[in-house]
Amino acid sequence: MEQLMLAGGTILTGVFACVAWFWGANFVLDTLYPPRGPNIGRNILRANMIRPWLFIGPAILFLGVYLVYPVFKSTLMSFQDSDAKAFVGFANYNWLLSDAKFRESIFNNLMWLLVVPAASTFFGLIAAQITDRIKWGNFAKSMIFMPMAISFVGAGVIWKFVYDYRAEGQEQIGLLNAIWVSLGNSPETWLTVPFWNNFFLMIVLIWIQTGFAMVILSAALRGIPEETIEAAILDGANPWQLFFRIKVPQIWGTIAVVWTTITITVLKVFDIVFVMTNGEWGTQVLANMMYNWMFRGAPDYGRGSAIALVIMALVTPIMIWNIRNARKEMA
Repeated sequence: MEQLMLAGGTILTGVFACVAWFWGANFVLDTLYPPRGPNIGRNILRANMIRPWLFIGPAILFLGVYLVYPVFKSTLMSFQDSDAKAFVGFANYNWLLSDAKFRESIFNNLMWLLVVPAASTFFGLIAAQITDRIKWGNFAKSMIFMPMAISFVGAGVIWKFVYDYRAEGQEQIGLLNAIWVSLGNSPETWLTVPFWNNFFLMIVLIWIQTGFAMVILSAALRGIPEETIEAAILDGANPWQLFFRIKVPQIWGTIAVVWTTITITVLKVFDIVFVMTNGEWGTQVLANMMYNWMFRGAPDYGRGSAIALVIMALVTPIMIWNIRNARKEMA
């Protein structure tokens, strides 16, 4: 109840602050440059030049404080020692290149990049096509989209129960082991199985992101002109040809945006790995490694910042391309 009241109070405070800023800024501006009197033309011109900055100013300020400043600070810290006091040059980056866990993280992130965006986009596209053709499609979409409402931490906890292990002879409460044992096999500690445990973690993110891909791609499919589809049917195209040769090429730009958006999410994946394995048993990823160095045990701000800069360097080009492609789609 206390948390609910705090959340409600925060929302009301934010709304009130926005309204107060809107009216207050307009009042001050109209007082300084009144839209009347002998200089009305010049006042209106000046007011119109200043007014947009009054409303985007707070956003620019917060972006600068919470995004731009941390980038410069992290860059500086990546060239400093563990206490972020002494300058050590490229020592932290040299350490990264020689660290086995960093190489493991790069390899695992690469696997995530190859599997998760492709699988999420593919399943989302198939779900979008099928749910648009069945009577209970809206209900199916709601069920597929529902995991998007769950936090990554919550999803990690749910799937940790799915993979849960109990010693042989005990009742298996984990769904996967229950099925596995019912087939006559011994229970497995799935999250400790080398190499394959990475895919068990990837399934969680695929489960979450498929709903996102489905919603975006479903809207794109519905935007295809009916004349194009009817012409293809009259030309004798079967359902497979209609889907893969007519529909998919026309929404390829949207597919690319969905793919790259999920790719950015994958590069920053942390919560799922942290909750389910904490990077143990060969499942380390860059974001979790950065967190461990930055905040756990004896913090090493220099090494943590160096890893953060690596993540930013990987994410930025994809993000820029995604924004440009999205603008082309909107044009």
